[in-house]
Amino acid sequence: MHFRQFVLLIAVTGLIVLAADRVQAEHEGKVQILLLGDSTTEASIPKKLLPQGPQLEDVIRQLLAAEKDLPPTNVMNLGLSGEYIRRLLDSERYDRLASKLPGLDFVLIRYGLNDNARRENFAENFPKDYHELINRLKTDHPRATIIVTTVIPYLDEATSQRLNDLNRQVAKAENVRLFDIYPRYAEELKRGPDMLNYRRYPLEKIPENRREFVKPYLSADNPPLVEVLDNRLDVHFGHLPGWYSDRHPNHAGYHVIGDETAKYLTPLIREKFVKP
Repeated sequence: MHFRQFVLLIAVTGLIVLAADRVQAEHEGKVQILLLGDSTTEASIPKKLLPQGPQLEDVIRQLLAAEKDLPPTNVMNLGLSGEYIRRLLDSERYDRLASKLPGLDFVLIRYGLNDNARRENFAENFPKDYHELINRLKTDHPRATIIVTTVIPYLDEATSQRLNDLNRQVAKAENVRLFDIYPRYAEELKRGPDMLNYRRYPLEKIPENRREFVKPYLSADNPPLVEVLDNRLDVHFGHLPGWYSDRHPNHAGYHVIGDETAKYLTPLIREKFVKP
């Protein structure tokens, strides 16, 4: 081996070792919190339109940091739009991204909306899928506190109740914690039924004489969509059928989720990590 090749090999090996050390050290001294779920966890549109955030994971981390007696936290968001439990497992996304994360302390899981729409024989298979996921988590992360989270008010109240009843049944059967976020989110919606969701609307449904006006708000989708995180365009288009139909959270919605999540986790972290 030539001297230059030897030096290059040593340098590359050093970088690999350094990278491995950083991955290993990431959990040291920090409480590790993992979020699993669908689009109501991922927040893809808020991250696209306002990437500087703070995003859901940042809100949780910052609010926990405000509790001065708590250790620092690392909040990881592996939510994915369109995902349901069966897809998470069968796509091997769980295996690739979640199964080997070091030192997990808390895992919060929120599924049900896409499972209800896409999983055949939902009432029977959703609990089965959930049990499989939780059993995988218990095996891969035996020290982690696993938390089943209810869905937010996204669908009608009766459907939401049906989904959340199944979430409660799974949590009880698996003897894991249940985090019921639905009541807080529903209470906040009383301040304004559309204050916590963004607007995402097909350009083709916008009147032709206003399409030039909405160009700054168009997505790169084909066909394009008008996307805004707040109510700035309601005065122009709020009368159009379906303008408010997308119920995904905007940044205000994710602040509600983040605030309630931090409130829920604070006593658990205190109990687990703070000496009396």
